[in-house]
Amino acid sequence: MAGSIFDHLQEEVQDIIGRYPVKRSALLPLLNLAQREEGYVSEEAMKAIAALLDLTPPQVYETVTFYTMFNLKPIGKFHVQVCKSLMCALVGSDDVIEWIREKLGIRVGQTTDDGLFTLSVVECLGSCATGPMMQINDDYYERLTKETVCRILDELKQQGDCPLKSGPFMVPEPTS
Repeated sequence: MAGSIFDHLQEEVQDIIGRYPVKRSALLPLLNLAQREEGYVSEEAMKAIAALLDLTPPQVYETVTFYTMFNLKPIGKFHVQVCKSLMCALVGSDDVIEWIREKLGIRVGQTTDDGLFTLSVVECLGSCATGPMMQINDDYYERLTKETVCRILDELKQQGDCPLKSGPFMVPEPTS
């Protein structure tokens, strides 16, 4: 499609579409590709994907808004997602959200002025036995306390664009 955000990715796009006997099945992988390219799924990307898959833009939009893994606007370098499921709520996820809000000076759904952090709440990250927990980009942080939340955010802020050198920080299992 001429003028599409996918012009420079035609080979990858065709490879993705070719994996599925029904073109529509390539929707999620193409949305992932769009988000990887732009950092979020833009309206332009949704229209391009709709055209590629013979869907309407509203059909693509419905899918984007159904899944919390897709973003409709640019987000920070570090996407902080706090689990708000019942299990995490019972062990303090509201406190975690408040600590992050205080530390970063933003509300849920906002991005820091420096573009480093975006705060979101999500439903169940699948780590019920180790709550409260959060996910930052692809890394899980569990058994959170105010001290560990502050330390994690400080480390990420110091490193800015650099990935963690020692891997994700996780609070160790409590010892008896």
